[in-house]
Amino acid sequence: MSAVAEHEPKTAVTAAPPISVTPRAAEEVRRIVDEQRAAGVLGPEERVYLRVSVKGGGCSGFQNKLDLDPNFNAKSDELFEVNGVGVVADRKSLLYISGATVDFHNELNKRGFSVSNPNAKTTCGCGSSFSV
Repeated sequence: MSAVAEHEPKTAVTAAPPISVTPRAAEEVRRIVDEQRAAGVLGPEERVYLRVSVKGGGCSGFQNKLDLDPNFNAKSDELFEVNGVGVVADRKSLLYISGATVDFHNELNKRGFSVSNPNAKTTCGCGSSFSV
């Protein structure tokens, strides 16, 4: 059995995923993955996940981190699918970001991904870090 088949996202009919990904963000993740496949960075069948995590740092204490990651560790990660995108988050980060929404903005004064976290008590002036 391949590593991909062993780690298919859990699908629960009643439970909402702990992190939301807007359709716009999911579309951008798929675009980036397709671009990397076309450039030969990713193999045609290689599975990658949107990894959402929290790292210590920033002026408020914690920073959100988004990556494309081919790795999934069943012992420490949760895996789920949102809007057609496989999402991975380590259980420790989920303590801080459960309920968060990943979005993508493509406006004149704001371009890129953002994470809206309802657990954040304060954020820094530039919005790149938060405290709980």
